[in-house]
Amino acid sequence: MWPFNAAEIGSRLAATSVTLRRFLRLGVTMAKSKFEYVRDFEADDTCLPHCWVVVRLDGRNFHRKFMTLVASQFASSYVFYWPDYFEDQPLLYPPGFDGRVVLYPSNQTLKDYLSWRQADCHINNLYNTVFWALIQQSGLTPVQAQERLKGTVTADKNEILFSEFHINYNDEPQMYRKGTVLVWQKVDEVKTQEIRLPEEMEGKKMTITRTRTRPLPLYCDLIGDAFWKEHPDILEEGN
Repeated sequence: MWPFNAAEIGSRLAATSVTLRRFLRLGVTMAKSKFEYVRDFEADDTCLPHCWVVVRLDGRNFHRKFMTLVASQFASSYVFYWPDYFEDQPLLYPPGFDGRVVLYPSNQTLKDYLSWRQADCHINNLYNTVFWALIQQSGLTPVQAQERLKGTVTADKNEILFSEFHINYNDEPQMYRKGTVLVWQKVDEVKTQEIRLPEEMEGKKMTITRTRTRPLPLYCDLIGDAFWKEHPDILEEGN
């Protein structure tokens, strides 16, 4: 059972829609960079008008339904691991995620796409850092903070942070300024394992080292060449 009646649900959806549209419009003006051309590779997947929309869920043939697998796996993992990171904050509603498959024809185009996403991360985080400082420290309402930041550029936001809140944005953790980059990396796992021996002999323990490939989170710059020189295997043929 939903905890709200129809009127409450309608009002909440309407409020969410207004807020979402506002931030989407804001994102359109914020996320401009020389890397944005990679958007041209996205295929239009708009549904035909005046048609019934049927969504079929399947539990097999995921190797032929690539995007649905990624979206569903991400959503379920998001819920499953939530308590590990937010113990005291329960989920308030079931999350949902959209996704799309985009094909980029060259290594350089892929690098530009990742650079675009990191530049977008920086732009959005800088905005949010100033936005919430204005609300939490200056006592502005969200609407007032948004009006204060309307039309500002990066230099303006940095100046507000430094002059009004004594925050040097360059000192903020890279995890927020650069985002999180996940790379596969080989690591050695050392474990002690007991070897089974004949009953008349005592069990023996020995140390075994296995090499496994695990995702490694990095908080680093993707736009320059240093990252790609340090991890040349990422774009090697066959990976």
